[in-house]
Amino acid sequence: MSQGQGGNTRECILAVDDTAIVLTRISDALKNDFEVITVNSGVRALKCLKERKPDLILLDIQMSPMDGIKTLQEIRAMKDMEDIPVIMLTGVEDKETVMESAKLGVCDYILKPFSSTELLKRIRRAFQLESQKHTEP
Repeated sequence: MSQGQGGNTRECILAVDDTAIVLTRISDALKNDFEVITVNSGVRALKCLKERKPDLILLDIQMSPMDGIKTLQEIRAMKDMEDIPVIMLTGVEDKETVMESAKLGVCDYILKPFSSTELLKRIRRAFQLESQKHTEP
């Protein structure tokens, strides 16, 4: 978390998508409530994670050279990163991909095109579930 205006802490979200317009939409939708870091590839996401641990990751699947599934596998293998909540934000809706994402522990799966309102709602729900995990005995 980082310091927001007035000393409030704001959750940090890492958005990973290879389409600039999608990153802009995500950033515009979330910038009032969260600190948003955007990167345009899985490789850049992994580099970013070596410097900083975000509170949540939004991850596209169809990217090259490293797709979102491979990126997520790499994230889950990184020390201290395996517990970061990940929301897949993608146009891919085939059953195999959804199942592979679930096996890797994603907390949600949002299809593009997405509405900003729905994105915010799902992110808040993910943070709520995370805080419940840490408060349950």
